Amino acid sequence: MFDWLKSGAPEPRKGMPSPRLDEEAFKRRYGEQFNDPAFEPLAADIERITEVAWQAYRDSRKSPRTRKAGRGFADPDYDLAVDWFKARQAIERAKRMNERGKRRRVLIVNGSPRSEHTCPGEMSKSYRLVEIARKIFNTGGAEIEILDLSRLAAEYGRKIYPCKACFSTAAALCHWPCSCYPNHSLGQTQDWMNEIYPMWVAAHAVMIITPVHWYQATSPLKLMMDRLVCADGGNPDPSSTHGKEAREAKALELEGWDYPRHLAGRLFSVIVHGDTEGAENVRRSLSDWLKSIEMVPAGPKAELDRYTGYWKPYATSHDDLDDDKDLQEEVRNAARTLLAAAVARKEGTFVAAGQSLTDPRQK
Repeated sequence: MFDWLKSGAPEPRKGMPSPRLDEEAFKRRYGEQFNDPAFEPLAADIERITEVAWQAYRDSRKSPRTRKAGRGFADPDYDLAVDWFKARQAIERAKRMNERGKRRRVLIVNGSPRSEHTCPGEMSKSYRLVEIARKIFNTGGAEIEILDLSRLAAEYGRKIYPCKACFSTAAALCHWPCSCYPNHSLGQTQDWMNEIYPMWVAAHAVMIITPVHWYQATSPLKLMMDRLVCADGGNPDPSSTHGKEAREAKALELEGWDYPRHLAGRLFSVIVHGDTEGAENVRRSLSDWLKSIEMVPAGPKAELDRYTGYWKPYATSHDDLDDDKDLQEEVRNAARTLLAAAVARKEGTFVAAGQSLTDPRQK
């Protein structure tokens, strides 16, 4: 049995107000998803379902389906969520694809939430730039995967929940892959990240194409970025902290944490476009983030910040992109640079000076 007092780890700080709902408030909020009059004939069935949901919430049944951790884990007898095992297996398959793949795998991330399939009624310029880059990768013989984050706003059941900042309590409390979700008792299901993690792991190179929103990265992109924290120092064995036991995680980190870099060495390109201001800062912050998780810049031409339709009406912004042949070619050059770097990495000719040096500051 773990004795945190003997470990010397500090006691977790408490004092925030409880978010717990009483039964009436929970059932009222749960029922809001059935507001469509078409559900009215099913009222009795919905009442029974609501009662089951309340019991799960009341009893905090976060992971109702579990299995023993088994061999290779710190505590083989610990019950781990089946959902987490599935996510881990997908990551292991992706890792094998990365290691054994003969062709270079490129992940292109569309960071814009805009889509003609929902309220805006028009495609994003980011997606058009994705298509320009995709053609270069196709011509170069790469395997391509598109992560279109606009689906968070346009597709039913697509969700990325916010990071709960477990890492800030202790590095070992942040599990790889994330074990915070799904949380069935809180209704936090359909989280997309368990599909997104393998995309990053399988890739040899990643290109992010995004607009600027209020001087910042877009909401979907930032959600994904925050949830990728577990890929940079996250704990691959939740049984070592018996789930989310903060005291155990603090003790484990203080014993000496090695901060495993699960995405280290992958190459990256960043393309940021804006209408008025902020593109330079967003490009810089994305590049800094990727370098901080030990991904490798492909080269200067793979990092780009530009403006389309500078201070012109938004209504004509697609026309402005049509006219900006230089930007289109710069995107092609960014794709060419990223692909060339990926090929050189495979052939052992790519040189990133200083990459083999050990960082004295792991945190």
